[in-house]
Amino acid sequence: MLRRMSIFCALFATSILTAQDKPVIRKVSPSLTDPSSGKEMFIAYCATCHGRDAMGTGPAAPALKLTPADLTTLTMRNKGKFPELRVFNTIKGDSETPAHGSKDMPVWGAVFSQLAHGNQGEVQMRISNLVSYVRSIQKK
Repeated sequence: MLRRMSIFCALFATSILTAQDKPVIRKVSPSLTDPSSGKEMFIAYCATCHGRDAMGTGPAAPALKLTPADLTTLTMRNKGKFPELRVFNTIKGDSETPAHGSKDMPVWGAVFSQLAHGNQGEVQMRISNLVSYVRSIQKK
């Protein structure tokens, strides 16, 4: 089941154009990143859909059913308070976010667990550092 989830997660890892210029999602394995670098993880795991600028304009975005969220406006959209717990739970897979799967398929939490060989301390560090990076890119 974990392998199936990581393959599903990898579906969102990159996009290519076909002869008709219709974007499609190509399966790739998740790359290993430094768990202490939120920015490195964002670029490796999130930028394909959310864009390097985190505004929802990544190269895979046109191939998705739902437009990825602009992650730079989370604080603005939450009455000036960064929704840290909601972001943490979305990354982990504990919240119902259609683009990230459901509680039945916790996409990034499962992938991070696989990358960490089940080391839950590293999984928590990965998620916390990714949340900190997303907090750092909020528009003022």
